[in-house]
Amino acid sequence: MFAAYFSLLALVQLAATAVVVPSGHGLPGSREGLSQVAKAAGKLYFGSATDNPTLTDEPYISILSDNHQFTQITPANSMKWETVEPQRGVFNFTGGDQIVAFAKKNGQIVRGHTCVWHSQLAPWVAAGNFDNSTLQQIVKDHTTAVVSHWKGQIYAWDVVNEIFNDDGTWRPSPFSDIIGPSFVELAFRTAHKADPNAKLYLNDYNIDGLGPKSTAVVNLVKSLKAAKAPIHGIGLQAHMISGSIPTDIKQNIEQFTKLGVEVAITELDIRITLPVTPEKLEQQKKDYAAVVAACNSVKGCIGVTVWDFTDKYSWIPSVFAGEGDALPWDKDLVRKPAYDGIVQGFNGRS
Repeated sequence: MFAAYFSLLALVQLAATAVVVPSGHGLPGSREGLSQVAKAAGKLYFGSATDNPTLTDEPYISILSDNHQFTQITPANSMKWETVEPQRGVFNFTGGDQIVAFAKKNGQIVRGHTCVWHSQLAPWVAAGNFDNSTLQQIVKDHTTAVVSHWKGQIYAWDVVNEIFNDDGTWRPSPFSDIIGPSFVELAFRTAHKADPNAKLYLNDYNIDGLGPKSTAVVNLVKSLKAAKAPIHGIGLQAHMISGSIPTDIKQNIEQFTKLGVEVAITELDIRITLPVTPEKLEQQKKDYAAVVAACNSVKGCIGVTVWDFTDKYSWIPSVFAGEGDALPWDKDLVRKPAYDGIVQGFNGRS
C-alpha cells in the first residue's frame, strides 16, 4: 500500500517545480501556481474537477493541464453509476479512462468519484426492486468492477457519497432502505479488496463545520474503525455561500483527523448572489482564504479540490437560481480575487 502511495506522492512533488504562471491568465500579484503554493505549505495537491465535454475547449485545457496549477483531477460525472454501469453487468469506462489518461499525461493524480451514491444512479438500481442479499451482491459487483478497472491509477475513491441528512439521520436510498447502514462497511471492504493501495473516503456536503451531520460522520467512522473496516479519509465537499461560511471549519477538520483518518476538501466552490460587484468578489476572496487556511492549519488535511476551476463550467447557476460566479477563474478564464484568496490561505493568512 505505502509503495504505491509514495510513488504517487513523488509524482506530485516532481510536477510542482517552481515556474512563473504564464501572463494573460489573471490578476497581478500571485505568480506561483496554486499547486506550487499548496506543496510549499506541505499539502499533497491542489486540484480541480473536470468533465469530458469540456476537454475539447483548448484555452480551458491549457490551464487545467498545467500541473503548476493543478496536481489532482476529479472526474465530475464519468465514474458515476448511471454512466459506468447503465445496465446490470454492462460497463462503460470510456469517459473515466479519458480523464485518467489526461491526468497521467500531465503528471496529475486522480480522485475516483464515486462508487455508491443515491443520485445519478442507474435506473435499474434506483427502482429498488431487489431483496437485501441481491442488492448487497450488486453493490459488491459494481464496486469491484469499477475500482478494479482503475486499480493502481487512483489516489483515493469517494466510496460512499452523501449518505446523511443534515440532521444526522440516514438519507433514504435503495442502499440504506434495503440493506441498512451496513452497506457502508460492505462498500469499503469491497473497494479495499479491489485496490488495497487506494485511499478510501466518505464524502458529503454540509459537514464542513461542526453540527449534527458532522457528528454522524464522526460516529460512523468510529464504528467502522471499531469493526476494523478500511476507511482512510473524509471528504468535505465545501459547496458554500459567500459571506456565510462556517467559522469552525478548523475545529471540525481536527475532530476528524483525531479519528486517524485524513481529510480533504473535495468539491470547493463559494457562490455569490448575482449580480457580482467588486465588494462581493472581495468577500469571496476572504471566504476562499478562510476555507483554505482552515485546511492549511491542520496537518491531516492533505489537499483542496475546486469543483471545476472556472465559472464557465460551474454547476451552480443551473441549480441555484440567481447565484453563481463561485470559482477562482471567471467565464473568460481570467483569475478573480478568489485566486489570491486561495494563495493567502495556503500562506496562513485568512
